[in-house]
Amino acid sequence: MRFAVSRWTRTVVLLALVASVAGCGLPRSGPNKRELYSSSVQQEGNAFVVTVDNHVARAASAVPPLGFTNGFLGAGVIGSDEIRPGDVLGLTIWENVDNGLLAGPGMNSTALQEVQVDGEGYIFVPYAGRIRAAGNTPEALRRIITNKLDAQTPDPQVSVNRIAGDGATVSVMGGVGGQGVYPIERPTRTLSAMIARAGGVVIEPEIAQVVVTRGSHSGRIWLKDLYSNPSLDVALRPGDVILVEKDQRFFTAIGATGAQNRVLFETQTLSAIEAIAQVGGLSTNLADPTGVFVLRNETPEIANEILGRTDLVTTQRIAYVLDLTEPNGIFNARDFMIRDEDTVYVTEAPYVQWQKTLAAISGAATSANSLSNAANN
Repeated sequence: MRFAVSRWTRTVVLLALVASVAGCGLPRSGPNKRELYSSSVQQEGNAFVVTVDNHVARAASAVPPLGFTNGFLGAGVIGSDEIRPGDVLGLTIWENVDNGLLAGPGMNSTALQEVQVDGEGYIFVPYAGRIRAAGNTPEALRRIITNKLDAQTPDPQVSVNRIAGDGATVSVMGGVGGQGVYPIERPTRTLSAMIARAGGVVIEPEIAQVVVTRGSHSGRIWLKDLYSNPSLDVALRPGDVILVEKDQRFFTAIGATGAQNRVLFETQTLSAIEAIAQVGGLSTNLADPTGVFVLRNETPEIANEILGRTDLVTTQRIAYVLDLTEPNGIFNARDFMIRDEDTVYVTEAPYVQWQKTLAAISGAATSANSLSNAANN
């Protein structure tokens, strides 16, 4: 009788534990492939699920290139001798008389050092008055001052020189050898020359980007494109801000991968295969290689092309599916480019859940036996 009760107790406890495991659900890293397909728009869900083939890989990999607008590209190189507000000038005036307007006794020349061009572009010269200097070359300003003084002193001679000032400068910041404010001079009138003047780039060139801000406008390019495409070596303007920084793009890897993390791009272009390799590849014990998903908010233009539609006008959620068990699937993964803020999700293989279920049942049976033995004792 005691044996029958003990056996009945073990059975009840085992069934209770198995039911408890089934009701609570087993731990896992996320939805499986079947669940993702069932949540597609085709199944009245809210995301399109698209299998990646050659056409999809090409269309979905279109990435808007970095570059400058026509306002930057069309700007001509400024004259290195053009006077601007903030510049500092040195003036020397010779007079052809013994007692001149400006010269002291026994002297026939007057030096006016460090004459700063004011914010409106003017300077003041005694007996010549307030004269507009900005926009003129030193030679043009020399003629203007000469004409102003000619009516008051015979045959005046004037010399105008530019001294270091803050009128035509740019700011260089970020990953360069020497951050600071630099004057636009004849050798440094273009973007690449100014970066070189600031000590060059000190971050990895492959992922270095250059941002130029001019007033309310800005443009961004790759450093390597700057040196390979002369048209991107734009002319600088006073007040420009140049920032050299690392590529800030990232993707998120989750699921059955070697590492689950937010990952920065290490190259200008990053394929799905490279992204998986960057996080340690697929987990050999967990991953379903037929269920590698790239989750993306896709532009309506690309979504229409991929889905063969013309009616989509807003951003669409698309889950791209890669099958790495076929040779062509691996090629497609190599050609499919990851974009900024993509999510790479690798589903678990179906047998993994069976293993977890069997392990849970086995654990439950062990627990039942332990409880039964305890009850018998």
